[in-house]
Amino acid sequence: MTESNVTPIRGGQTFSLTPQNLDEAMKYADIIAKSKVIPKDYQGNPGDVLVAMQWGLELGLPPLQALQNIAVINGRPAVWGDAMLAIVRSHPSCEYVSEEFDDSRWVATCRAKRRGEQEQIRQFSHDDAQRAGLAGKQGPWQSYPKRMIQMRARAFALRDVFPDALRGIAVAEEVRDIPEKDVTPEPAPAASEPEQLPPYPDDRFAENLPKWRQAIQGGRISAEEVIAKASSSYQMTDEQAEQIRQCQPIEGGE
Repeated sequence: MTESNVTPIRGGQTFSLTPQNLDEAMKYADIIAKSKVIPKDYQGNPGDVLVAMQWGLELGLPPLQALQNIAVINGRPAVWGDAMLAIVRSHPSCEYVSEEFDDSRWVATCRAKRRGEQEQIRQFSHDDAQRAGLAGKQGPWQSYPKRMIQMRARAFALRDVFPDALRGIAVAEEVRDIPEKDVTPEPAPAASEPEQLPPYPDDRFAENLPKWRQAIQGGRISAEEVIAKASSSYQMTDEQAEQIRQCQPIEGGE
């Protein structure tokens, strides 16, 4: 147990704030969810608390730090930029991370280096923010534009150089700028009513009936085939269909 996970109590004894198994984690999440000193998104949501603690465990953050530094934005967990920097700097492969901001050009630069590798440099500028449609956007981009530019440069550098430390988690300052997409499935189109065919005209039926009788009695076609063919263009009455069925083939016909 690390010092940050152990709290002294009366008598010199200690207890760990880090759950040791799933049952402890679920009970812990339920207690924390009832607290008022955690972010509002987690209050009353023990399931989200449990997931955030698990994310924190994978990133090396104790439970309470995880709850303060992991945000769920548009259904995606993300870590705030300051916590991302802390995670990377505590990684054993991190040699250094340095940042600078050019006020004359409004360009943020982040330099990151792993031990035994070349330094990597990532930059983000006000021009980049404009091209991305971020400059002047309502919210932090209006109130703290330099800070937001700095966070973008930092995120690019740290994600590229320390993917093993961050395990694919994104920076919250970037994720909240991604437009939320409506993933609600489109309703299925209503089934259209089958097209109503016109009734078979009596005069035309009377004209065609002798021809059908000759063909049926000659064995060239069956009564049901005649009905099916005629019904593809017109709606036949039961009486008309019955008249066709009475046209029985003559033995020894053509």
